[in-house]
Amino acid sequence: MLDLGSLDLDEIATALADQTDYEHRWLINPQTGEMVFWTSDTGIDGQNAVDLDELDLVGIDPLPSYVWYRDMADFAEGISDERASRRLARAIDGRGAFRRFKDELHEEYPHLLPAWHAFRDIRAKRRAVEWLVDNSLVDDESANRFLTEHPDPELP
Repeated sequence: MLDLGSLDLDEIATALADQTDYEHRWLINPQTGEMVFWTSDTGIDGQNAVDLDELDLVGIDPLPSYVWYRDMADFAEGISDERASRRLARAIDGRGAFRRFKDELHEEYPHLLPAWHAFRDIRAKRRAVEWLVDNSLVDDESANRFLTEHPDPELP
C-alpha cells in the first residue's frame, strides 16, 4: 500500500481529468506512487517506445466528462448570488459547457474564481483518493480520514 501523504493528488487528479486522446496514458507505480506519462511513440522516457503490457504500472483512465460537469452544476447551484447562479447554470446547458462556464466566471464573476478553484480542486483531490482506494493502492482508513478532513468548501 502507498502512503497517501506522499502522493501527488493534484497530479493524479490531472490524469483523471485528462480527456485529450488515447495516444498517451498517465501511469502510476504501485510500489512508489511515482507518476509517469507514456506516449505510443516515445514510451515513458521520452525516447524509447515501449508496450504498456511490458510495464508494471497502473494506468489511470480519465473519468467521464459528466463527473467534472457535475462540479460546475453543484457550484452554480450552491452559490448564494441568485443571478450568478442562474447565469452559470444557463452557461453549462448544451455543447461547449466547460468553455462557457469558464468564460462566464472570468468575464462576469471574477470574484467567484477563488471559490470555484477551491471547490473544483478539493473535489478533484477527493476523486483522486477514491480512485486510489478503488485500485487498492491506499488503505481505506487513511482514505476515509482524508475524505472526512477535506469536505467541499463552503460557497459564497
